Amino acid sequence: MLPDAAYMQRCLDLAQLGKGSVSPNPMVGAVLVYNGRIIGEGWHRIYGEAHAEVNCLENVSEADKRLIPESTMYVSLEPCAHYGKTPPCAVRLVAEGVKKVVICNDDPFEKVDGRGLQILQAGGIETITGLLKEKGLWLNRRFFCFHKQQRPYVILKWAQTANGYFAPYGNKRYQLSNELSTRLVHKWRTEEASIMVGTNTALADDPQLTARLWQGKQPLRLVIDRSLVLPRSLKLFNNDAEAWVFNDVKEDEAGNVRYVKMNFDDNLPATILTELYKANIQSVIIEGGAKLLNSFISKGLWDEARIITANTTLPHGIAAPLLVNGNKAFDTQLETDMLSLYVNNNSAYPYVEGMEL
Repeated sequence: MLPDAAYMQRCLDLAQLGKGSVSPNPMVGAVLVYNGRIIGEGWHRIYGEAHAEVNCLENVSEADKRLIPESTMYVSLEPCAHYGKTPPCAVRLVAEGVKKVVICNDDPFEKVDGRGLQILQAGGIETITGLLKEKGLWLNRRFFCFHKQQRPYVILKWAQTANGYFAPYGNKRYQLSNELSTRLVHKWRTEEASIMVGTNTALADDPQLTARLWQGKQPLRLVIDRSLVLPRSLKLFNNDAEAWVFNDVKEDEAGNVRYVKMNFDDNLPATILTELYKANIQSVIIEGGAKLLNSFISKGLWDEARIITANTTLPHGIAAPLLVNGNKAFDTQLETDMLSLYVNNNSAYPYVEGMEL
């Protein structure tokens, strides 16, 4: 018979299959076990559709349905307790008569927050919580950060030369990373709610800020443009995705572009995160430029940094951001590039070895 941790690991592996498809919901996996045999498993596949527990129960064969009342369900997040886009999973588990439920993480969402556990226990179901909780926290770090810290999860991303330069001087596009790294960055974009750049990067690179090289949903595009100097002919204003412009001139909407007026003071990074939180944006990946990245670093308003170091050098140029208070989680080779992951030392969601980004 496998140990409990093995079944929970299976839940986490299943949950990962929902990445990029379930946000703003968390990724959740569930496994139903009878006498050491898995008789059902499932995961939350698409936002607005059935949750992991329901998919798990529906996956049980007709011959095994009679075993449900004598089975243990392992699930990576506390079953929901409210009527949202689907009925509460905790109520379904009680109705099915599941004997025991083992949970990885409690759900901090205000409409759950322990209520799922209460429903299970009131229904006579034995409950255990906290199994592989550190892995569960990392898996759903965006969700937990949003509901506990009440701000989006912040990912910093940049490419740099082997001798520490971010880009050459002057407003011209310069490709540092290789093709594999570029495709990976597009994959990352499909996994985050929003992506942000500063004014100079928008002018120099004219980026689309979309995921063109990877299938998935497009992130909300964010750009800093205090005085509204960016021409509407830039690619980030095309119709491929919605765009927000943070400025101190006007509050307006024009087509798929929203102008968000705010104070450009020393607290700008926090102000931006507050605006995103109010709009239910759970994560943001900041891709440049150096000034914007450094502003979030200096305020300590970042959770992880993904730094791609190319094997090329520049004789001079703009220095790459200086990351402070960060702990290197790992290095991995991407052909000629090196990807380094750093996690903020103050993060409540430290990296767990072996987990995916």
